Amino acid sequence: MSGQTLTDRIAAAQYTLTGSEVCRAVCKATTHEQTAPKKKHLEYLIQATQETNVNVPQMADILMERAGNASWVVVFKALITTHHLMVHGNERFLQFLASRNTLFNLSNFLDKTGSHGYDMSTFIRRYSRYLNEKAFAYRQMSFDFVRVKKGAEGAMRTMAVEKLLKGMPTLQSQIDALLDFDVHAQELNNGVINACFLLLFKDLIKLYACYNDGIINLLEKFFQMKRSQCKDGLEIYKRFLTRMTRVSEFFKIAEQVGIDKNDIPELTQAPESLLESLETHLNTLEGKKP
Repeated sequence: MSGQTLTDRIAAAQYTLTGSEVCRAVCKATTHEQTAPKKKHLEYLIQATQETNVNVPQMADILMERAGNASWVVVFKALITTHHLMVHGNERFLQFLASRNTLFNLSNFLDKTGSHGYDMSTFIRRYSRYLNEKAFAYRQMSFDFVRVKKGAEGAMRTMAVEKLLKGMPTLQSQIDALLDFDVHAQELNNGVINACFLLLFKDLIKLYACYNDGIINLLEKFFQMKRSQCKDGLEIYKRFLTRMTRVSEFFKIAEQVGIDKNDIPELTQAPESLLESLETHLNTLEGKKP
């Protein structure tokens, strides 16, 4: 279905009558058109999150309401719009989402109108789980892994051991939820899912940078840690190695669908000898003979 439907026009008109321009923009961003939400509507909503007189809970509520629609197109676009605001909007929008007990309850979502509806419903269920995990991670950490400062002076590189050992599994869970989107290049066949994939790709680049920073910090501190911390740290490092394969697969799909190679990070594999030396150190602390 192309073009705005009568339902879209009625929904937008209702909010025009009540004077809620924000709600009207949400409706315009989440029409039945099988295209990505329009840039002008997303930019309007991003700007709205910066305004002190804008009711952020009301904005979130109308997005949740749109995510309760029966059409996969409207639901997917509501999730994309929410994700866009989580990344580019004022942080108070993400803070509000993280403060809610439940965000998206779409684990059973199914649009039965044609085979396309069935296929896209699978990705909606996975995508909503990732956005829930993103909000949960913010609640756990009080910052967003995607937005936080990276590099030598960044949050994950300078984090104290105790917080790092608690924070890394939270980051790993968010990365897992993103990788569980599990799409193949041939399934990226409409403007809606393509917009979603691009947002996930951009998130993964930043999450991977955080993950890398956390691992560097962990390795720098490993030989000064207590035995129990070394045990946890070794598990975190092993999980990091297994996830690198999946991250690499995701980036290969990004390349297949035409994302510029220069925008895709180069993943370097750590030498096996490093894992061996960590295991040897832990065995020594536990009194095991080599």
